Parts: sequence; C-alpha cells; structure tokens
Amino acid sequence: MASCAVHGGCVSDYIAVTVSAICFILLVSRLIFPFVVHKLPCAKRSGFWIPVIQVFASFNLVLSIVMSLNFLKFEKRHWWQSCYVWAVWIEAPLGFGLLLSCRISQAFQLYYIFVKRCLPPIRSYVFIPLILSPWITGAAFIHITKPLNHRCHMGAQWIIPSMSLHTTYVAILVAFTCAIRHIEFRFDELRDLWQGILVSASSIGVWVVAYVLNEIHDDVSWLQVASRFVLLVTTSILVLAIFSISSSQPLLSQISLRKREPRAYESMGQALGIPDSGLLVQREPACVVDPNEPLDKLLLNKRFRQSFMAFADSCLAGESVHFFEEVHELSKIPVDDPVRRIYMARHIIDKYIIAGAAVEVNISHRTRQEILTTSNLAQPNLFSDALTELIHLMKMNLARDYWSSMFFVKLKEEVSMRSGAQELEQMRGWNYSPRLSSVHGGDDPFHQEQEPLSIDSGCNTEDHDDEPRIMSRFL
Repeated sequence: MASCAVHGGCVSDYIAVTVSAICFILLVSRLIFPFVVHKLPCAKRSGFWIPVIQVFASFNLVLSIVMSLNFLKFEKRHWWQSCYVWAVWIEAPLGFGLLLSCRISQAFQLYYIFVKRCLPPIRSYVFIPLILSPWITGAAFIHITKPLNHRCHMGAQWIIPSMSLHTTYVAILVAFTCAIRHIEFRFDELRDLWQGILVSASSIGVWVVAYVLNEIHDDVSWLQVASRFVLLVTTSILVLAIFSISSSQPLLSQISLRKREPRAYESMGQALGIPDSGLLVQREPACVVDPNEPLDKLLLNKRFRQSFMAFADSCLAGESVHFFEEVHELSKIPVDDPVRRIYMARHIIDKYIIAGAAVEVNISHRTRQEILTTSNLAQPNLFSDALTELIHLMKMNLARDYWSSMFFVKLKEEVSMRSGAQELEQMRGWNYSPRLSSVHGGDDPFHQEQEPLSIDSGCNTEDHDDEPRIMSRFL
C-alpha cells in the first residue's frame, strides 16, 4: 500500500482511471450525437465551438489529475512530466478554469438574451479569455514561486486561495442561473439546468474535500490512495454533468422546435382518424401567380416562395429568400410568447446578420447595427428594414430573370395540374343520390334557396365564407 501510494499503480487507481475513461467516452458521445443523429449543421459560432472547448477542458482536467497525482506507475524523466506543467497550467487555467469559464460565458449570454432581451455586449471569444485571466495570473505566480514538492503537493498556505478561486467561479455560475430562474422555459429546460448545477456543485464540494485531504495529509498512505480515487471519480462525474447542463440552447435542447409543436390538421376527420371523403375538406385553391403582383406579396405564397428560392439557390443568391422565410416563420410566433421569439430572433441574427455569418445577407451597415444593438429582441418589427432592403435587391437582381426561367414554367405547370386534379376530385366526391336531391328549401336547416351550384375558380386564398353555404345544400 505504501509503495503504490507514492509511486502509483494501486488497484483503486486503475479502477478510477477506467471510470474516468468511460465518462470521457460518454462526454464525447454527447457532443457528437446531435450532429450524427439529428444532422445538425456544424456552425462556426459559439453554439458549436464553446461545447468543443468544454470537452477539451474536461480532457485536460481529467488527464492532469492522472498525471500529477501518480495514478499510473512511471518515472518522471522529461520536462513535460513536470508538476508545474500538469498540476499548475493544465489542471487550473486549461482545465477547471477553462471549463467553468465556458459555462459562465453561456450563462452570461443567456442572461442578456432572455432577461435583458438584447445581444450580449461582449462576444464569447473576448469574454472567455477575460474571465480566464485570473487563472492564468495565478498559475504564473505559482510557477514563479515554485511551492510544489516532488509529489506535486503544495503547502497548506496555498490551499485557501486556490480553493477560493475554484468556489468563486462556481458561485458566479450559480448567480447567473438564479438571475434567469423566472424565465418560462419550454421542455423543462430550467429544471434540467438546475439539476446539472446541483450535481456539479455537489461534485465540486466532494472534489474540494478530497483535494484538500490529498494535499495536506500526504504522509498517510491509505488516505492518499482513497482521496485521489475519490478526486478522479468525482472529477469524471463533474465534467460529464457540467457538460450536460442545457443552457447553450434553452429552447431547442438539440431538437427542432417544429418537431415539438402539435400537429396541425386540416379537418376534424383527420384529427379523429376518420378517412377523408374529399367532400367537406377545405382544400387550398390553386392560385395563378401574377408577375404584376408585388414581390413581397408573392413571397407570402409558400408554393411560389419555394420555387423562387430554388431559382435563387441555383444563382448562388438564395440567402435573401431563406432570410425572408425565417422572418416569415418568426412572424407566426405569438407576441405573448417572447421566449420563442427571442430565441428565433437570435438564431436569425447569428445565421444572417452578424458579419461573417454562414449565410450573411447583403444589408446596409446602418440596418445591421440597428439590429445588433436593439434593446428588445422580441419586438415584432426587428427585421422590417432588413426585409425592405432585401426585397428591393431581389426585385433588381432575381425577379426579372425568374419570370423567364424554367423554374417559373415548372411552377405554372404544377399549379395547372393541381387545379385540374382538385376539380376532378371534387366532382368525384359529389353524391347526386335521390336522398340528397329531395331536400327542399323548407327542410334546409340553413333556410337557403335551392339555386344551381356555381363553383368559383378564382385564386383568392383568404375568402372561404361561401364554401360552407354551398356544401350545406347537399346535406
């Protein structure tokens, strides 16, 4: 026991290393799973690279504990095996400090977006190094003073400032979480967030106790073995739990909002699972696209928008149409649901507005800055000026060529075929049985005169008030 307590290689050490390896494999799996299963795009923004940095910091933290506390039996012959490399630099600034800094950065963004309702004043690539600077300063000071012994243990006078820095960052993370507690998150996100905080705080509490015992009582062999076993196991649980805190995407939770929304039915029969006869269902009329109509009005038609989007994509200029579609989806979210509106607005800003975005749209600097510096991400007219500019660009650069393209020809053919098929289906659905034809005006519950049936073949997609009256004559 005494030999392995000093040089490493105890049975408990190998068990702890095995547990940490399993936890890290699970951690990497949680990072890769959304991109493999849900086919999420690898966006080059904070929503992607901050979780990657968290995994990197978690690996550094676990590996530094293994290397600095002699879990594996090997001799330290090279400079890169030094205690100051693993126990000072990799464990503190690049391990625990970087891990907590990423989580605090996410909570900071969450606070500003959903509580302040505006974009954070500091970008993540600036905020993380800024909040990490105390760890770098402390590691440099320890490296200069060199208080560690040959077993990578520091004196008791260094324990209090070291553990105070650890607990301070945990307290900051909890404080930001308390600041967003009143937000009405969907899909139990806030509950999951607090569960992750609770598990992480508990693990850090156990971790601190084990760390202090391992540092102070380095002359007790059994305590050294037990404390470092607990230290590595709790660290492995900590990195897995803290990565699972769902605060980076509070509404999606790696699953699309649209998949969570209740399914919309066109008729009560579809909702109840009753086969559709084709008689009572109000089908969308086939609307003829008129090139003389304003483009912004035409784009409200989904069939035209899809065709125009395909044409724009073929011209490598589809970002404006995609932007219009997502803003159109944003307009459907009720104003009394600010959380979803804020999240959707933030998604649109990250994807289209920020300079260097994946599909950055061509808008003026003034309009871009007005969006980026807005005081309320939930306001209904947030993207109005941007839409006006982009619609003008689409009129000048895309609309004229679209009317003479094969995309428009194909759209007209599809509309014509749909219109003919719909009329034929309606004719087949009519039942001219004697029972229906014997209904007289006095028996009509709506007291309608039995006039010849006339079917309106216009393309007005809004006025359907006459359809129930016409269909009631056959009932």
